[in-house]
Amino acid sequence: MENERWPALLAADGWLNRVVTATNDFLWTYILIAVLIGCALYFTFRSRGVQFRMIGEMFRLLGDSTGRHDGQKHVSSFQAFAVSVATRVGTGNLAGVATAIAVGGPGAVFWMWTIALLGSASAFVESTLAQLFKQRGKHSFIGGPAYYILKGLKQPWLAALFAILISVTFGLSYNSIQSNTICNALNVAFGFDPWVVGLVLAALSLVVIFGGIHRIAKVSSVIVPIMALGYLVLALFVICRHLDLIPQVFKLIFQDAFGIRQIAGGGIAATLMNGIKRGLFSNEAGEGSAPNVAATASTSHPVKQGLIQALGVFTDTLVVCSCTAFIILFSVVDTQSGLNGIALTQAALQAEVGRFGTIFVAAAILLFAYSSIIGNYYYGEANIRFLTKKRWVMGLYRLLSGGVVVMFGALASLDLVWSLGDVCMALLTACNLYAIMRLSKYAFRLLDDYRAQKKAGKDPVFHRDALPGLDLDCWE
Repeated sequence: MENERWPALLAADGWLNRVVTATNDFLWTYILIAVLIGCALYFTFRSRGVQFRMIGEMFRLLGDSTGRHDGQKHVSSFQAFAVSVATRVGTGNLAGVATAIAVGGPGAVFWMWTIALLGSASAFVESTLAQLFKQRGKHSFIGGPAYYILKGLKQPWLAALFAILISVTFGLSYNSIQSNTICNALNVAFGFDPWVVGLVLAALSLVVIFGGIHRIAKVSSVIVPIMALGYLVLALFVICRHLDLIPQVFKLIFQDAFGIRQIAGGGIAATLMNGIKRGLFSNEAGEGSAPNVAATASTSHPVKQGLIQALGVFTDTLVVCSCTAFIILFSVVDTQSGLNGIALTQAALQAEVGRFGTIFVAAAILLFAYSSIIGNYYYGEANIRFLTKKRWVMGLYRLLSGGVVVMFGALASLDLVWSLGDVCMALLTACNLYAIMRLSKYAFRLLDDYRAQKKAGKDPVFHRDALPGLDLDCWE
């Protein structure tokens, strides 16, 4: 794709990428990895390993229907789970895993698993808090980090900062990643010009964002799960063909994660950093995005949705991401060949199932990434509305999210869009982790209350009188 860009664009991409990469490396090397792991370990310890001890309860709650019904069109716990998983499964699973392996080596997969196992405790805390501090909206409940920062910490400036960061991260930065991945996949599969794909994609995104969301979202809600299931079936087919290689792949992953060669050469840092960054991009645990969806669910106790969202992290990383990793590591494709992102996943599948693999991944990522562009925009829209009601601001945001950054992502280099995404993700996650660390005591008190009611043989129900002094809009 490089030779299809204008020379001026290549030059701008080069110097901008160097600046962004340096910022990205500083944030992740010296700040976020330690904070992210430290918070996850603390939440795991304080909750007594809620993500492990209560995994059976998580599955049971998927069928729970004991929410509140007061005439509004509420979202069920399962629907909120499905929406959050749908936003997680996509580019991060197909392209992000490949990028982690290409840059950080096979050992990066181990750190993706680690951050998922520990980070699911962070997902539990943030989604429980989102439920606790949710508000009644026009048609359903609304909430998320901006709301629990405002109502829980009483810090309007920090709530506004988070709303700005998530609007920039998802509606702008992440949308450029989705666009870049689509263009790369279609270029590899069919040789389509990135300029043409970018223009078409921007036009389709703007049409949806400015008016046709309901009909297209309804179609996407059917097509995307089918495509996701198809990808899992294809991945399981490849894995079953190589069952004898599974012990070798696990050995390779663990050796690369802790190998003497990596430690001696300083490669362990790159392995750890890329595994954690790509794992967080994929499962979003602690990032502050899933709570926006978790808050919309109608349930009888905040902990119920916290447990369900913790399960979503397992589903994303331990199942879908692992499938992509095994496909790449089973294949004869050299992960150090220069291929990166979605192109590496396509090459690995082509080596296993022929040309069909390349075309299937292109079609899958088109649907995944396109639906993510729309979903990312609405994450941003919800938080822009938290900040202001001015119509011109929303109109400008729609143009930027659906048009300008989609076209930018189509033409920018893979390294630049992922580095920009990592910088935005680092700032957003740091803001959210600060908030949930400060408010986590309420999540643990709710967990104790939930366990006590379960032990007494009750179906847990929460009333706001149980936590006096908090500004709670719901839970009468």
